[in-house]
Amino acid sequence: MTPQPPGNRDKDAGRWSDLGRPPLNATALRRALVRPGSLWTSLDVVPATGSTNTDLAERASKGAAEGAVLVAEEQSAGRGRLDRTWSAPPRSGLFFSVYLTPRVPAARWGWLPLLAGVATATALTHTAGVDTALKWPNDLLVTVEGAERKAGGILAERTDGGVVVGIGLNVTLTADELPVPTAGSLALAGARTTDRDPLLRAVLRSLEHWYGEWQTADGDPDASGLQATYAAGCATLGREVRAELPGDTSLTGEAVAIDGDGRLVLATGEGVQQPVGAGDIIHLRATGGDGAERPE
Repeated sequence: MTPQPPGNRDKDAGRWSDLGRPPLNATALRRALVRPGSLWTSLDVVPATGSTNTDLAERASKGAAEGAVLVAEEQSAGRGRLDRTWSAPPRSGLFFSVYLTPRVPAARWGWLPLLAGVATATALTHTAGVDTALKWPNDLLVTVEGAERKAGGILAERTDGGVVVGIGLNVTLTADELPVPTAGSLALAGARTTDRDPLLRAVLRSLEHWYGEWQTADGDPDASGLQATYAAGCATLGREVRAELPGDTSLTGEAVAIDGDGRLVLATGEGVQQPVGAGDIIHLRATGGDGAERPE
């Protein structure tokens, strides 16, 4: 065997320095997912990027086909709702975006982030053996030491003619690596596997299934089964919540339903059922003896 120059050895050692976090196998992923008749038309894995959503939106503007998938081993400026940013150690999670061009009425496109949530939660429950719940509108929750923790999130952004849906999921993050105490990961939730290749395959296949059902039903959330499935897995329903709304206002009430437009319906103390289409939702515990609301 020809000895490697020191520089090459250092480069390879860095790539494999964390043996518990091997890189994704892009070739095997493409072989499994990018096939004739599949939704997925391309799949690229990049070592690092700022935001897969931003990069894929740029590709879409240059003519990328529906079904393009972009995955990053490390994402330094991942974006969530309300312009929040986050990052995670390299190869510690799944950070990817998909490009979709729904052929359903545009008024129903708002269901796409909820559809992605159902698809991801279903795949993780079956593949990782972790009970994954949904917090309206776009968070993925797991249970760590008896407490609900956010392990992932979804961000859908419209582009010219389509939608880029980004999914971020903490897979092997340790307690010391969590960005905030209320975060979690599949590993901390006791997942039976943290191998990212089968996890990513499962999520993309589940997403293809639900997207196909939704499109076949012309985007109807009831006929496609999406509305009922989301409600069944939504940890927000049946809870007392506070909705932080645009314009620095808030609304407190019991979350009682997901309506046909994907909005969260709150029953307020005044007996009014108020749909919420956008906002930050805070799950509340029962009030204490002092009457104060206690966020979970």
